[in-house]
Amino acid sequence: MAKKTVEATPEPVVVAGKGRATPSRREREAANRRPIVVTDRKAARRQSRTREAEARERARVGLANGEERYLPARDRGAQRRFARDWVDSQWTIGEFLIPVFVVFFVATLVVPQATWLFFPLYGYLALTIVDGLVRAAVVRRRLAAKLGDRTKVERGLNLYVVMRAAQFRNLRVPKPQVKRGTRVTA
Repeated sequence: MAKKTVEATPEPVVVAGKGRATPSRREREAANRRPIVVTDRKAARRQSRTREAEARERARVGLANGEERYLPARDRGAQRRFARDWVDSQWTIGEFLIPVFVVFFVATLVVPQATWLFFPLYGYLALTIVDGLVRAAVVRRRLAAKLGDRTKVERGLNLYVVMRAAQFRNLRVPKPQVKRGTRVTA
């Protein structure tokens, strides 16, 4: 049998480099050298405050618009976004809780012996809680159907939905991103 000889093909030569000379240590240290204390402190403070104010304004607008990176930890995630959108797309009984409390307070000042007014007030409060819990159950059921498993639904979502449903729509943070009547799907 004859032996086969395998010829190696030459690899292309790659010239590596950055196209400029490596800076010396002295040059790098000189480039990094900055004064520890600035000479014009008032201007530096003004500039710092301006930068911080711009950053705060970006964060405020981002939070109001519901941008994920500006949201606090309690509002982050796709499940929380769905819960927010679902609650915001509907009228809730809890939205009127504060006005009902104000009317109750005024009524107790005007009407003598108004202890009987506590029963409707507590009834409305209980109705608000039940409404929030029903909404939370619906949100959990829809998310479980989407995820395929009820255990994958986040903890604390019930309280999140109940608290969101009990707030004025205008005062909710982050602001509602959907209009009432919008159909929200998981």
